[in-house]
Amino acid sequence: MQTLPDLENNLSFEDFKAEVMNDYKTAVISRECSLLGRREVLTGKAKFGIFGDGKEVPQLAMAKAFLKGDWRSGYYRDQTFMMALGELTPEQFFAGLYANTNLELEPMSAGRQMGGHFVTHSLNDNGSWKNLTKQYNSSSDISPTAGQMPRLLGLAQASKIFREVKGINATNFSVNGNEVAWGTIGNASTSEGLFFETINAGGVLQVPMVISIWDDEYGISVHAKHQTTKENISEILKGFQRDEKNKGFEILRVKGWDYANLVETFQEAGAIAREEHVPVIIHVTEVTQPQGHSTSGSHERYKTPERLEWENRHDCNSKMREWMIESGIATNEVLTEIDRIAKRDVREAKKNAWSTFLKPIKNEQQELISILKQIETISTNSVFIAKIRESLSSINEPTRKDILSHARKALRYTIGESTTESKQLANWIDSIFEHAQPKFSSHLYSETQGSNTRIKEIKPTYNDDAPQVDGRIILRDNFDAIFARYPETLVFGEDTGNIGDVNQGLEGLQEKYGELRVADTGIREATIVGQGIGLALRGLRPIAEIQYLDYILYALQTISDDLATTHYRTKGKQKAPLIIRTRGHRLEGIWHSGSQMGGLLNLVKGVNLLVPRNMTKAAGFYNTLLLGDDPAIVVECLNGYRLKEKLPNNLGALKTPIGVVETIREGSDITVVSYGSTLRIVEQTAKDLLAVGIDVEIIDVQSLMPFDLSHDIVKSIEKTNKVIIIDEDVPGGASAYILDEVLNKQNAFQYLDSAPKTLSAKPHRPAYGNDGDYFSKPSAEDIFEAIYAIMHEYNPSDFPKLR
Repeated sequence: MQTLPDLENNLSFEDFKAEVMNDYKTAVISRECSLLGRREVLTGKAKFGIFGDGKEVPQLAMAKAFLKGDWRSGYYRDQTFMMALGELTPEQFFAGLYANTNLELEPMSAGRQMGGHFVTHSLNDNGSWKNLTKQYNSSSDISPTAGQMPRLLGLAQASKIFREVKGINATNFSVNGNEVAWGTIGNASTSEGLFFETINAGGVLQVPMVISIWDDEYGISVHAKHQTTKENISEILKGFQRDEKNKGFEILRVKGWDYANLVETFQEAGAIAREEHVPVIIHVTEVTQPQGHSTSGSHERYKTPERLEWENRHDCNSKMREWMIESGIATNEVLTEIDRIAKRDVREAKKNAWSTFLKPIKNEQQELISILKQIETISTNSVFIAKIRESLSSINEPTRKDILSHARKALRYTIGESTTESKQLANWIDSIFEHAQPKFSSHLYSETQGSNTRIKEIKPTYNDDAPQVDGRIILRDNFDAIFARYPETLVFGEDTGNIGDVNQGLEGLQEKYGELRVADTGIREATIVGQGIGLALRGLRPIAEIQYLDYILYALQTISDDLATTHYRTKGKQKAPLIIRTRGHRLEGIWHSGSQMGGLLNLVKGVNLLVPRNMTKAAGFYNTLLLGDDPAIVVECLNGYRLKEKLPNNLGALKTPIGVVETIREGSDITVVSYGSTLRIVEQTAKDLLAVGIDVEIIDVQSLMPFDLSHDIVKSIEKTNKVIIIDEDVPGGASAYILDEVLNKQNAFQYLDSAPKTLSAKPHRPAYGNDGDYFSKPSAEDIFEAIYAIMHEYNPSDFPKLR
């Protein structure tokens, strides 16, 4: 289905005809996949369908301009494009629709995403990079509308970095920065803020990206008049058009059914972006959507008869067919034969995909039926087990859910029957889970030697006369060592470059390493993170700075839906080891001292969440992360930049381990678990508690995700028999998360002599000023009294009630 001849050389008319005929065949096959795909959903074989019908011809044109080494960041209509590149077969299309968990048969996500979400594999099985310059590259799609835009910015910027920054080993990643990043989006999704943020940033950065807007005038049922000013996205983007005096975008317009002009337009766009590193927008108008938005509804409900009739006349495949006949490229009879063969081939692909999907499940069904038959012969509940077997046998096209549900219900009827057959059933259920669960749950984090948790600790070392310096100096000098050692590393964010970040942790580094490696950005958190994702996907090691932890909420959708799921949704075939640097805790006021830990812990599974208590620990985390494959958020203590720390002599080499807690004070009476800035208050309070006879053991969490992989906290609780979790997050946030880990995963309850407690902030944002902090977050007195109350409850005679 390849449709990418050498368009720079003159083709003979016969070669041109063959190329166009092949394009038409691809378009027909793609359309037939969409039509049959919808039927498969309506018959119940597939759960949901969202297809690319009506977008076939413009996607053929895009594929012709797309070269090896280029990247796509698209959306769920781009099946024809992937087929034209040879990266998606009809059988793989249907395997995705059926959610086949075999990655070889369903290479887009191994059934983890619904059909229509496309990807190419960047990694070998051991996690090492493939040569991305020798293949077509597609970043893994996500469903949230416009969510593909932020990462597009980074994919394009990588070409600029590879072209202009010296010393990077680009062997597997770039050929002189000649690669173009191609984005696709529906017209309605251009109403999203992520689209406009990306457009603005792309124009500022001048990076080689081409954004194709497929415009069918609707967003599900909502017409463009409710979506877009003037009902025309390219019209309102005119201000971004470059001219002789100002940099900006090149904006092109073309009709979605005009094959010849589409090919010419996409070739022009690709050349501009590739050669000049100028971003381009292609507004593809008069696109249709023959089956409506998705299988969840019918477009006949909201489109007028006149609109439906217009769409029928302007269907891109039909218009291409008419053009081919009028141009003498093919006769109606020849094209009819292509139509017939395409329909036959797609039906066969559908049949094969379903058969391949169902076969291993049917085998498991038969295995279970055989086991149940054996149990029937000896069980006192044989009648009930027989009914379960008969119910299972009656399912012609079972799911694994059907099989396991029947098996587990049958097992209940063997309670108290310690027979070989009942044990066989229990073991069979365990083996199915052991085999099947990883198909749905693996690769949340790297499972290769590149896992961040495999990087070994290197402790800081000190000269005998090591000075006490501001914490920011340790960070600055460590970043200096990082940039000198790793030319592929770059950092960017608001106020990150010229002034060296708002707390001077990057002081002087832009002057030393240049504006591309230590860069200022606009106030645009979502695309700062998006830049990082795209750069990381292309083999660079970006550090994206979000000025304050509170502002990470602007980027939370991008972090949660895209970054956190990249490795998981590709089943380990793409990685984006982005480091997000931010700062938080204990400043003054609502918007600069919030603690979003509880939200992050629930929404960014797949990202390491690290909370160093000082800048030496933070520096060690950065050094560790740059050797690993997993993305991470590092939250520096906002009130720690001017606190004095001893200056290590191994900056750039010291490493803080991930998933490891640290006992920073040993004690015998109670285990106190905390992190970040609050930990300092705990340390200070420990001295006051000792004065009244309470000897606390203090544990620094350091890493919230992953959490205490060696289960060291429970070892402390086994000694002290009491525990309190203290942090400045809202109630039910990080402290509740830590307590759940300690009680339910480490089984600490068996060692407790009193109820475990948490002490957190109040359920509101912290009020302004010193008094606001005192009444909003745990104070030294709050901590003292909470720990004392636990000791009073445990031993009231030695610790009389305080108040």
